[in-house]
Amino acid sequence: MFQELLKKLAKALDEANFPYMIIGGQAVLLYGEPRLTKDVYVTLGAEPNRLPELMKVVQKLGWNVLVNNPQDFVRKTMVLPVLDPKTTIRVDFIFSFTDYERQAIQRAQAVKMDDVPVCFASAEDLIIHKIVAGRAKDLEDVKNILIKNPGIDRNYILHWLKQFEMSLNQPFTDQFRKLWEETHPDLEE
Repeated sequence: MFQELLKKLAKALDEANFPYMIIGGQAVLLYGEPRLTKDVYVTLGAEPNRLPELMKVVQKLGWNVLVNNPQDFVRKTMVLPVLDPKTTIRVDFIFSFTDYERQAIQRAQAVKMDDVPVCFASAEDLIIHKIVAGRAKDLEDVKNILIKNPGIDRNYILHWLKQFEMSLNQPFTDQFRKLWEETHPDLEE
């Protein structure tokens, strides 16, 4: 069910020239432990002024917009929530414009689903997203990703977490270091 939706989504976004990456639970399935997830989060390499183009993609896919005034909602939240009525899977399109998001989308990993490449956030960028979100399940996801992906680029993660730490005044690097130590007890910093 999710695989078919992701393939349709990838084809439609590619046809409309929307750079993107799948984040959230669907990306965790790729790098971490299997877990129940009921939705799809897609970061778009596009600013909100491309909302009309995205609305055409959503319409072409036959999906329903979940807010009454998409333009106002996107302006306030940078998110367009939609629903695939056939599968009842919710898809949140997240508009982006920062240097970090642009770089993360460029680093996205194209994973073939049958013959369709679907772009997923790299393991490092998924960790950054999860640390910044900071919920208990996100931090548990980070631990699983760290365990299952020994070649993680720790310096890349720390670089971007420091940037977010400065702008959001949160101890992101300390949180990451703690999770790193928990998952790599025999490695020195």
